[in-house]
Amino acid sequence: MLKRVSLILLTIFILLFSLSYASDSSAQSDEPVYEFNEIWGYLMTGEEAHLTDEIPVTDVGYFSARINRTGTLYGVPDRNRLKNYKGRVHLVIAETGNFTLTHICINPAFNLRDKLISDIMAASAPFDGVQIDFEAVIPADKEIFIEFLTILKRELKGKTLSVAVPARRIYVEDAFDYERIGKIADRVIIMAYDQHWSGSKPGPVSSLNWCKLVSQYTVSKIPLEKIVMGIPFYGRAWIDNNPARAHRLNSTRDVIKKFKPEIKYTEDGIPFFTYRTSVEVTHYFEDKNTISDKLKLYSSRSINKIAFWRISQEEKSIWRIIKTKR
Repeated sequence: MLKRVSLILLTIFILLFSLSYASDSSAQSDEPVYEFNEIWGYLMTGEEAHLTDEIPVTDVGYFSARINRTGTLYGVPDRNRLKNYKGRVHLVIAETGNFTLTHICINPAFNLRDKLISDIMAASAPFDGVQIDFEAVIPADKEIFIEFLTILKRELKGKTLSVAVPARRIYVEDAFDYERIGKIADRVIIMAYDQHWSGSKPGPVSSLNWCKLVSQYTVSKIPLEKIVMGIPFYGRAWIDNNPARAHRLNSTRDVIKKFKPEIKYTEDGIPFFTYRTSVEVTHYFEDKNTISDKLKLYSSRSINKIAFWRISQEEKSIWRIIKTKR
């Protein structure tokens, strides 16, 4: 009798488990899956362990080599750290904030450009391509930037040249001429993020309506086969009041009057005080649904290449809705 009851219970358990599995499988099968010819992912030096076999990335942008004050390349990632990765790996050369340094390094008048190109060529030997991520280029340097890219493309002798450019909805009179760069580079990475940034008012880093305008402008200027649309794995937060700044003496008196803190003194007599205040934080972020919306948008525009900034910041479930075309 006991044996028969145990068998019945086991049968019920198996039946419930099967129904649960079927339900889960059905839910997963209803999930949209988007196919792309190329799926790029940026990878930081030191975060190689995040590039697992489950991630369907065809191209890695290995971040990054940089330029020092003498125009010499340094910090080149070790390609051997990705020896088990079967896809393509691109050496990223980045200068994102120093306009003067970029100007000196790409302007032939300062005699550093040829040395920089030579350094890039030597460093790129074990890589499948080179990506230029020069975000600090003044508008007046447009022509010398185009010339720099032209020379670099010629010297790469068949290796892939990709160029990262800021998102644009309309033509802007600056160094990042989509049409001209699109004629030189093999791939143009559109950084469709930072719609709002740390110094701006609060807002999404990559709203769907904004992405629609960016992608619309992009396909009008760059051949489809060269477009790689960037998608963020991050968000931003803003606070409504940040007291961490320099204060005039009269404004300090106002703070003392408002919060009535205890005034203390350092050993050499400098007054200071501590007080508490509240701030309101506004946090915009991306999730699986917003990323899915962008994938759907770019697919609808026949854009078949995307890039994620950056591997290690994502929710792993994201990879379930993306795969490469066979």
